[in-house]
Amino acid sequence: MIVAGIDPGTRKTGYGIILREGSRIKALCSGVISLSDDLELHEKLVRIHGSLVEILEIHRPDAAAVEDIFYSRNARSALVLGHARGVSLLAAAGLDIPVFRYPPAKVKRSVVGSGRASKKQIQEVVRLILGLDSVPPEDAADALAVAICHSNASSAVIR
Repeated sequence: MIVAGIDPGTRKTGYGIILREGSRIKALCSGVISLSDDLELHEKLVRIHGSLVEILEIHRPDAAAVEDIFYSRNARSALVLGHARGVSLLAAAGLDIPVFRYPPAKVKRSVVGSGRASKKQIQEVVRLILGLDSVPPEDAADALAVAICHSNASSAVIR
């Protein structure tokens, strides 16, 4: 099973594609779509969508897992993040890839064992699970963690 993980953001959108065969998981690719603060919101959304469509078309995952938005005290930040999440969902759904959503605490619990894990802990555990030579950037590690979370949930259902 190939799973795409997406950690949406308007400054940085992380993505990660993993392959799960039985109990073995390996990373196929990961990275960060970085966007300039000089771009208008609509320009950022177009770039996020286009980049994700390109990545998803190359890897053709069986599922896409997207991190749910966290509840913020700043309504404007939550709204802007929701836009990035929306175009991420659209990129996968537009390619007929089933989309699954996971709250950040569930992703952390699934991968690290604690819903309050730090970014550094997530990066290191993702590196260990996937046997990577180096620690992935924060946003890519978060996306890989979402993909791992979904693959764990899916394998539990399949058994």
